Amino acid sequence: MSNKVKQEDINKALWAACDTFRGTISADTYKDFILTMLFLKYISDVWKDHYDKYKDEYGDEPELIEEMMKSERFVLPASASFYELYKHRFEAGNGERIDLALHAIEEANGTKLKDAGKSVFQDISFNTDKLGEEKQKNDILRELMQHFAAEELDLKPSRVGTLDVIGSAYEYLIKNFAASGGQKAGEFYTPPEVSDLMSDLLDPQIGDSICDPACGSASLLMKCGAKVRKNHGGSKQYELFGQEAIGSTWSLAKMNMFLHGEDNHRIEWGDTIRNPKLLDKNGDLMQFDIVTANPPFSLDKWGFDDVQSDRFSRFRRGLPPKTKGDYAFILHMIETMKPKTGRMAVVVPHGVLFRGSSEGKIRQKLIEENLLDAVIGLPEKLFYGTGIPAAILIFKRNKVDNNVLFIDASREFKSGKNQNVLSEDNIAKIVATYREGGNVDKYACIASLKEIQDNDFNLNIPRYVDTFEEEEEIDLVAVREERLALTAQLNALEVEMMGYLKELGYE
Repeated sequence: MSNKVKQEDINKALWAACDTFRGTISADTYKDFILTMLFLKYISDVWKDHYDKYKDEYGDEPELIEEMMKSERFVLPASASFYELYKHRFEAGNGERIDLALHAIEEANGTKLKDAGKSVFQDISFNTDKLGEEKQKNDILRELMQHFAAEELDLKPSRVGTLDVIGSAYEYLIKNFAASGGQKAGEFYTPPEVSDLMSDLLDPQIGDSICDPACGSASLLMKCGAKVRKNHGGSKQYELFGQEAIGSTWSLAKMNMFLHGEDNHRIEWGDTIRNPKLLDKNGDLMQFDIVTANPPFSLDKWGFDDVQSDRFSRFRRGLPPKTKGDYAFILHMIETMKPKTGRMAVVVPHGVLFRGSSEGKIRQKLIEENLLDAVIGLPEKLFYGTGIPAAILIFKRNKVDNNVLFIDASREFKSGKNQNVLSEDNIAKIVATYREGGNVDKYACIASLKEIQDNDFNLNIPRYVDTFEEEEEIDLVAVREERLALTAQLNALEVEMMGYLKELGYE
């Protein structure tokens, strides 16, 4: 990153731009406007930067420059530039002009911003009554563009340096929207520390295919890609795949990928359980080296009636209960692991570890097939929209033994007012314990298949990791002596008080 620009200045300016909408619409609604405007401003600044560079090199030859600009990673029609929209900001029709610009950008860029006919901006309209009547809407959008025209949000590569500056700004916004988004936040965002932990545990390598079937805004997927680059000299030899059911969140994922420079990706829009879209040329489920997800906890209407005769045989071990979809996602993910290299990490609520009935039978079969590798208990209040503690389940093909490692990391975290976080040390300890795979007093325990069988395939962590702390033995003699000393002090104070009262005439 260029030392001319500080990430926090960009972040601060973006968060200030959100003031445009506060008091008019909720954060859950205005996040789409802010993030889309950031996307538009960024591609406009990149385009302008490159155009100016060619102009310096080749002089005033617009036709030659136009021809060279056609080889850009992204095409920006002249009428769709942020600067063209900004020029007309005081005129009526801001909402319609912005919508037309977004449509023109989609049309000019082929499949980059589309998926099976669905466009990234399909669910986003700036010309909406949600922003009020025409004059109010026009004023709000003018103010929004003025925020983005500020010097701090000049996002030209020649000024801000690497793509990560923009990607980080995008992530900053998504994180803050999640923090203020209440119950719905978990639908599109996994806390960065949890994503860090999961990518560390999975240890993605060069050449790996990586999939998140409930990808939200794709932050977890991109953490896995970043891990490969970090550990292998910046290599981009990996593939990212995802599917997301909510249209506006799918749009976030596509824009997020682009802003982070992740071109080697395929993010599908649709319901993973009812209609998986990541299929091979034979129409079968694609398989991946790494599968990872933070699916919605205990989803009520997950598709029970739609998968009674699932053509992919994902539910041959049993059908999850109608009102709890946790095992539906787990079973889907299991089927998409490659036979030899496949490994997966999934975030689940604790009920997945011990609930009985059909879930108990599914859990037993997964354990008996020797697919479960580790159960990691996390602290409470880590996830947006819920205070309940969760766990990470790690599954692997081709395990070397039939043991399961249990880690109780629930008591080690950095406390926050509304949200707890995992520190770097917390994450490092979990990862090191998983890598070493041994017993750690009051923290980790290796359980054999027989031990789990003896517990009726219940995976509740306290059954395996003993965190009981013996209370210190009380010295009754010392306590009695202390009590006598305090009684003597109290008596002395009583005598002193009586003396004062007598002097004051109170007898």
